[in-house]
Amino acid sequence: MSKETPYTDQELAAFGLDRARIPRHVAIIMDGNGRWAQKRGLPRIEGHRRGVTSVRCIVEEASRLGVGQLTLYCFSSENWKRPPRELTLLMHLLKQYLIEERREIQRQGLRFRVIGTLSALDPMIQTEMQKTIDVSANNTGMTLCLAVNYGARQEIAEAVRKIGQEIAAGTLTPDQITESTIADRLMTGGMPDPDLVIRTASEFRVSNFLLWQISYSELWVTDRFWPEFREEDFRLAMREFAKRDRRFGGLSGAEKSA
Repeated sequence: MSKETPYTDQELAAFGLDRARIPRHVAIIMDGNGRWAQKRGLPRIEGHRRGVTSVRCIVEEASRLGVGQLTLYCFSSENWKRPPRELTLLMHLLKQYLIEERREIQRQGLRFRVIGTLSALDPMIQTEMQKTIDVSANNTGMTLCLAVNYGARQEIAEAVRKIGQEIAAGTLTPDQITESTIADRLMTGGMPDPDLVIRTASEFRVSNFLLWQISYSELWVTDRFWPEFREEDFRLAMREFAKRDRRFGGLSGAEKSA
């Protein structure tokens, strides 16, 4: 990731994009690393290594396009079922990314966040995460959020436990519980909900990812495997998003005038 300036309106127009139609928050389910490698006769871990290159490209591109937050589903709570050797290498890649990209994250002015059950991770990884969170805390650019050891059902269950504890303590009553009450107690409390969810590798499912937060998100699926996903693929997703008529349960412009 090199430091780049944001695209001008003219440059966005050349891509077929309008600044006013850029999603505020994009979430990506980065799928297909292992299959990409296997199709090429390579070890699965090589797909994960190549996937890091895609992360670097898309983080920079999202920032230049003016996306407010990019959330990447790096490792789900279900991924612990994978072979031990693959898990060891995945955790090594994660620690390596946190160390190697910290300076670039800072140079680009990105704010770094992590969601997930981090206590289950190696203490060294937790330390590197916190270092990057701390050094980027005052940055004003795009928020880069990694979902690591994350599962949405567990997240919602934990939010319910917090609310139950507050009721038991007498600081909250059942009648006071609203959607905001729940949202504020999720790991993403204070973050905007995703406007767009991208999933690679032709998979049409959300895989326990931000189940509460993506209630009204637009979904876009590509047949590209994550290691081959690049800037033009991301811009295509942005153009497709711009065409969507987001009604949030209401009527479209055409329906209102009918």
